[in-house]
Amino acid sequence: MKRLLFSALLAGSLLLPLAGTQAAEPAEYIMCSGDQAAEPAEYVMCGGDQLQLTVYNHPDLSSPATSTANPYIVRPDGRLSMPLIGDVDVTGKTVSQVQKEITERLSEYIVDPLVTINITKLGTTRVYVLGEVKRQGMYELEKSHNLLDALAKAEGFTEASAKKKVYVIRRGEQNAFTKVNINALFTKGDTSKNVVLHEGDCVYLTSNGKIIFQKDILPFLNAWYMGSEIRQNNKD
Repeated sequence: MKRLLFSALLAGSLLLPLAGTQAAEPAEYIMCSGDQAAEPAEYVMCGGDQLQLTVYNHPDLSSPATSTANPYIVRPDGRLSMPLIGDVDVTGKTVSQVQKEITERLSEYIVDPLVTINITKLGTTRVYVLGEVKRQGMYELEKSHNLLDALAKAEGFTEASAKKKVYVIRRGEQNAFTKVNINALFTKGDTSKNVVLHEGDCVYLTSNGKIIFQKDILPFLNAWYMGSEIRQNNKD
């Protein structure tokens, strides 16, 4: 019964038109005991995240307590730099995972380092949502950066969408795309289908008709990227 209710709520959040910006953030779950669906809500770090990073008894490695110049900001390439250990790649990782990695790498120089990380300001991930959605465009995702967030920003599916053939195209990776059956999330509660999105990724919803990726999707996608770059350059 819980799985059916969860599926119905998720489906309803995408099929109904959204009003205001608050309605576009359905992935912020309320944690409760035994609720497996709440697990994906753990924040995945991204470019622009500003961190309060503290290494106990090592102020030279910690974020300054009073200065507004915070040295620990995740760069657009998903990395942050730290003395002694150099660059740390946070792409696709949670705060606890990054904290563990930094602790392990610092242990080569410091005896039993105690590291804590708090995010003081969230970064945003810009993604494209195209195809059979109610409002195509580029959207900035905050707090969480996954497929459901992107679809909610685009106000959900159209009636012609094929929910078993949702494509996630990774920017900068030639021919790198993943086909996602979003129905499995709604009907089976399979949260693995709620994939994490990265800067510049594109979500493309196909129609119920037969789709050939190279012929029907790729030219349309390239046109959107080119148009977006032109608009951005004009703004600059």
